[in-house]
Amino acid sequence: MLGSTHGTLTTDLRARVVACGEQTGPTVHGIAASEGDLDVSGRPLYAPVPDLDRFFRPESVAVVGASDAEGRPNTGITRQLIAWAERVGARLHPVHPSRTAVFGRPCVPSVADLPEPVDLAVLLVGDPLPVIEELGQAKVKFAVAFASGFAETGEEGADAQRRLAAAVERSGVRMLGPNTNLNAFERFRDDLEGPAIALITQSGHQGRPVFTMQELGVRLSHWAPTGNEADLETADFISYFAGRPEVGVIACYVEGLKDGRSFLLAADRAARAGVPVVAVKVGRTEAGARTAASHTGKLTGADQVVDAAMRQYGVIRVDGLDELQDTAALLARARRPRSDGVVVYSISGGTGAHFSDLATAAGLRLPPLSGAKQAELHQWIPEYLNVANPVDNGGHPVGDWRGRKIIDAILADPQVGVLICPITGPFPPMSDRLAQDLVDAAEETDKLVCVVWGSPVGTEEAYRTTLLGSSRVATFRTFGNCITAVKAYLDHHRFTTGYRSAFDEAPRTLSPSFRKAQALLRPGHRLSEHAAKQLLRAYGIRVPREQLVTSAAAAVRAAGLVGYPVVMKASAPQLAHKTELGLVKIGLTSASQVRDAYRELTDIARYENIDLDGILVCQMVERGVEMVVGVTQDALFGPTVTVGLGGVLVEVLQDAAVRVPPFGEEQARSMLGELRGRALLDGVRGGPPVDVDALVEVVLRIQRMALELGGDLSELDINPLMVLPRGQGAVALDALAVCR
Repeated sequence: MLGSTHGTLTTDLRARVVACGEQTGPTVHGIAASEGDLDVSGRPLYAPVPDLDRFFRPESVAVVGASDAEGRPNTGITRQLIAWAERVGARLHPVHPSRTAVFGRPCVPSVADLPEPVDLAVLLVGDPLPVIEELGQAKVKFAVAFASGFAETGEEGADAQRRLAAAVERSGVRMLGPNTNLNAFERFRDDLEGPAIALITQSGHQGRPVFTMQELGVRLSHWAPTGNEADLETADFISYFAGRPEVGVIACYVEGLKDGRSFLLAADRAARAGVPVVAVKVGRTEAGARTAASHTGKLTGADQVVDAAMRQYGVIRVDGLDELQDTAALLARARRPRSDGVVVYSISGGTGAHFSDLATAAGLRLPPLSGAKQAELHQWIPEYLNVANPVDNGGHPVGDWRGRKIIDAILADPQVGVLICPITGPFPPMSDRLAQDLVDAAEETDKLVCVVWGSPVGTEEAYRTTLLGSSRVATFRTFGNCITAVKAYLDHHRFTTGYRSAFDEAPRTLSPSFRKAQALLRPGHRLSEHAAKQLLRAYGIRVPREQLVTSAAAAVRAAGLVGYPVVMKASAPQLAHKTELGLVKIGLTSASQVRDAYRELTDIARYENIDLDGILVCQMVERGVEMVVGVTQDALFGPTVTVGLGGVLVEVLQDAAVRVPPFGEEQARSMLGELRGRALLDGVRGGPPVDVDALVEVVLRIQRMALELGGDLSELDINPLMVLPRGQGAVALDALAVCR
């Protein structure tokens, strides 16, 4: 697969790195990156954090194209901006070439005539390009461009957006948009307390469900509608929000990533700060990807890579806006868990069993309560009911003093970190008493208490007042959303506890292997198997003993040196799949078999018009598990590393995991844990466990190769990599490499 050069080091810059040992040149948003801030491929290792304080809380605002003429779209926007400026304490200056006043405020004809320096300019003009240069000359810090008709409309619009982005870069102004809206200037409730949700959306309407959660008592602090992201992008706002003390969680609706590396650096910054990022990312399906591209003009990216990259840096990906709402609200409010044990408590055995099945299938841990704890619960719950977990109280105890005793006893168990109570339907007065007891208990514990209110009505007092009125109880309407949110909560805190950033440990200097490997590359060409294996050798990856020969007699001599039995293969750069053409012979045990195989392989090659560079005589390696390890170039993230089950059925099995460099040993091992066939590595049907440590080492060496060669290596495929029994290593039996 031929990848783009996105995010990779240019040939000229790499030459300077090799010649001088320096990593200089790249900038991020105009900020020069120093040597220590770049990895071996010349890419930044740390996220720049734009100072957006004056964007969200400006002291002065200019509205370019302001209007008070009734019936004009700009009039309603101007009115809303005036109200917003008053709320945040900003001075607002209308700008219009033919008006002297707008809504009673003095209006100047141009940006150059503004009476004071301006923090933020809101552009209510059809073409923002001519205004950008004026803003730069006036030293305006930020601009918002509402205009549409750019990358979302096709190639002509994309060209216009590129010109706009270039003008913004020259001007020094940071711009939101184009194709954005007024969401940044909404009215946020200031009477709510606790950690807030900061919202980022590329489509403003998709953020509306999260924004309206304020009416349920959930605090929101910011909303960044990024639009087409000609300049300011999702990553900028994640980096900024991660450092805001009032932000407890960042909720995102993402249609396309402008730059994969920037997104991961921002996610890394949030992980360092312990701030969860929850995202709906459009593009899981081909239809979704097409729709996203037509709406924002962004490249959606290979979804498997996007999904893996998000997990790699702790971004919680959810599927719908309802999951975004519930998961973000829980993560913003809940304290750090004391334990990952979950107890399900219900007034119905059927409800408890159903919920427990779903929770366990999702990966939540439901530990059985101890015998002593069960005996304690049976003081208030009839003996014939199950209280091991799930806990079934039979109904009646929740209607009196026993209900609170039961809840407190469960929460007192040290292995319990989360109590979930599904109330499938209102059953007053028992459900009213149960809801109140749960709320009261939640106020007195540092553990998470969740309730699933299953009534489709939603007007009940126990739900509207008691549960939603509590800032400590997390209330859901569906089993699925509750399980998704609780799992995200536990996973996030598990991920960020002792978090070590892979960017901190990324290589900053080129290894000795780089010079050897670079000499083997042939720009624009595919390497033969033999040449590709030489590339692997340069990075210390074991390959079989082998010789490349051009005669039958040389093949016999080579077989004697390599040692019988041998494998013989045709070798040519254009040969990607030799087995299908009959160009591989295995298990040869004699000189006569080798001579016959040589003639047969060369005859097939002539018939297929294949220009051979020789025949490989290889050591035969058996008794292992066949894996595939490779490198491809992703248009968003640059080089990616894949590991999976290999062999001739690799395309059929499609059992693989992917990561974006840099990553460490822990992530390499977690890749193996994602494979459906992971058990094969531990030995099955009497087979010995294989050398997983050696497999991990190969993955890490391939990652180093991917980082150092960057876009110069379009594709690398080791298939199969034979992983031998434990302690015996791994051998790359075949390899394919494509150079850019």
